[in-house]
Parts: sequence; C-alpha cells; structure tokens
Amino acid sequence: METLILSVNDIRKIVQKVGLDMLMDQTIARLSKTFQQFDHNKTTIPPREGFSYENSHTGLIEWMPLLHQQERVIIKVVGYHPNNPQNRQLPTILSTVSAYDATSGHLMGLMDATFLTALRTGAASAVASQLMAKPHSKILGIIGCGAQAVTQLHALTRIFDFEQVLIYDTDPMISNSFAQRVACLNLKNVEIQVTPLAPLVALADVLCTATSVKVGEGPVFQDKSLKPWIHINAIGSDFSGKIEIPKSVLQSSFVCPDFRTQALKEGECQQLEPQDIQLELYQLIKQEEQYRYIRYEKTVFDSTGWALEDQVVMNIFFDYAKELGAGTLVQLESISADTRNPYDFSIPSAINKGVSKIDLSVNSIYSNRQAS
Repeated sequence: METLILSVNDIRKIVQKVGLDMLMDQTIARLSKTFQQFDHNKTTIPPREGFSYENSHTGLIEWMPLLHQQERVIIKVVGYHPNNPQNRQLPTILSTVSAYDATSGHLMGLMDATFLTALRTGAASAVASQLMAKPHSKILGIIGCGAQAVTQLHALTRIFDFEQVLIYDTDPMISNSFAQRVACLNLKNVEIQVTPLAPLVALADVLCTATSVKVGEGPVFQDKSLKPWIHINAIGSDFSGKIEIPKSVLQSSFVCPDFRTQALKEGECQQLEPQDIQLELYQLIKQEEQYRYIRYEKTVFDSTGWALEDQVVMNIFFDYAKELGAGTLVQLESISADTRNPYDFSIPSAINKGVSKIDLSVNSIYSNRQAS
C-alpha cells in the first residue's frame, strides 16, 4: 500500500533526461490520440469546482476530477493567484495531481503538476490549432507574455514554421524579458518582436491570449482588421466575468471549447448562447475531415482546461518515472492488520506482526490504463 510521489526534483530529472521538445511532442500526440478515442461511457469528467475569493489574496483553488472505467480516479488541485509573481516570487499557477484506485480508495500516486499544467495547456492549443488554423501560418501573435505564453510558443512552434512571433504585454518589463525566457527552446529562424497591440492583432495568422485581465476589464483587444482566417487560442479566461475576446469576434467565428459545460461558466463561451457554440475539441478531432473548411475561416479555441488533459500528461510522467527510476515510494495511509480497529496500526504488537499485503501497489498505476 505505497504511494509513488514525484516531487519537483523528480519532474526535473525526467525533463532533463527526456528533453522539452520530446515531452511536448509526446504530449501533443497523446492528447490527439486520447481525444480521438474519448468515450463518455468509459470516462466521467464533471466540471471543476472550488473556492474563489476577492481580498488581499485574490485567487482561487479548484479541483478537477476524472473517473475512468470505475477503476481509477484522477484529481488535480490547482491554485490560481495572479499576484503571486510580484508579491511572493511564486508562479501564478501552483498545482498537484493525484491518482486513486477507485475500487479501494488507495492513493496510488501524487505529483507536482505546476509544470505539467503549463505543458498540457500549450499542447492542447497545438492540437486545436492543427485542426482550425490556416495551414502554413507564418505569423504568431501573443497577448500576455507570462508563464502560459512560454508553453504556447513552444507547442505551436512544434507544428508551425512561424517566421515572426509578435508579442505584447501591458507590462513592458514582462514583454521585454520574453525572448530571454524562451531562449531555452532554441528556436531558429524565428523573429520575436515586441509589437503594439493593434498591429499585432492585424498581422497575426494565429493569436494566443494568455493574460491575467481582471474580471470586468476585458476584452483585451478590439475587433478591428483581423485576418479572415485568424485562429485564436483563448487561454486566460478562468473566472465568471473574466473574458479576453470581443463578443463580436466570437459571434463571427467557429467557436470550439475543450469542455463546453465549463466554458459556458468561466470561459469565453460565457458570452454566447449554448446554440452558438460549435463542437468540443474531442468531437472536432473525430470529425476532422468534415470540418477542414474552417481552417480558412475565423476560429476560436476556448481553453478552460479539462481533466482528461491532466490524465494524459500525468500518465506520461508516470511512464518515465518507471523507466528512469524516478520518484519515492511512501506509505502514507495508516493500514491496520485488524481492519476493524483504527488504533491497531499503532500498537507495538501489531507493528511487529506487519500489515497484511494487499495487491494495490503503485505498480498498478501502469496497468489497465486506457491507451493514451
């Protein structure tokens, strides 16, 4: 009855051994495959729930659950606190993800998910852009140059040969430091240029909005001079009342959320009526051939995050942990030899006898997994 724990040091070991590009490529590929195979009858994913608060520590803590085939439960807990970077020198998003055996409740695995959340968010935009953006797009625009912008750039440059990346942030220090922060990606033949907002929006073939705009202060750009085929990855909306995209742009676009129910509550889709929203991402990928025409029209991917994405990236890291011998096995749960006596585990005589072996070891994390 041990739990495999992957700390930030274990995540770092895997990243350094495997490489950022390989991890991103695998995440994009496995997300695509998992979306293609997604079946509501096998996997239950309710909308995330949590606590949001407006005070000196404005933010939220939410949980994103998933039940797969009555066998395994995945729960990601994520904290979003936009004042973290300037007030605490912490990331805006902090997160952990855990895996439970649904037949017993045993906690099988727990890992840091701060890096994993950024990785899978970028990868999801890449999957959506492959389906909706104009082929051979050459100009990427990014509004908001914080942490999310780094993985958006990384993921999209794995599938498009951009010639220019135009960036804008309301804080010049953040936009001016962006090129240095993405130097680790070793992008070649890509010009990164700080650009005023209006020309950036007018020139972009693909546009990513990844801002921390406050509730009631959006949208973050105007509906002017957009290319007829522009594709937008809307990343930043995660509160009711928080929006980045003008309503008129949404109304004139093919809008595809990753999770419709959630997007209607806290994504860009909260500006629309349900009938104005087209397919969810997994539905679009299943019907790719039928919808190829949208690559030459205005399209919006409304990304609010989906627990299925977290399961995919968690499985990737559990696979590499097994291969590389990363992580620590810990017995967290108190298991008594006498299962009807919760105090028995602490009695010396019971400790000497040892706890009965139950075949719910962490190795079961790697078995009976859906193909993802």
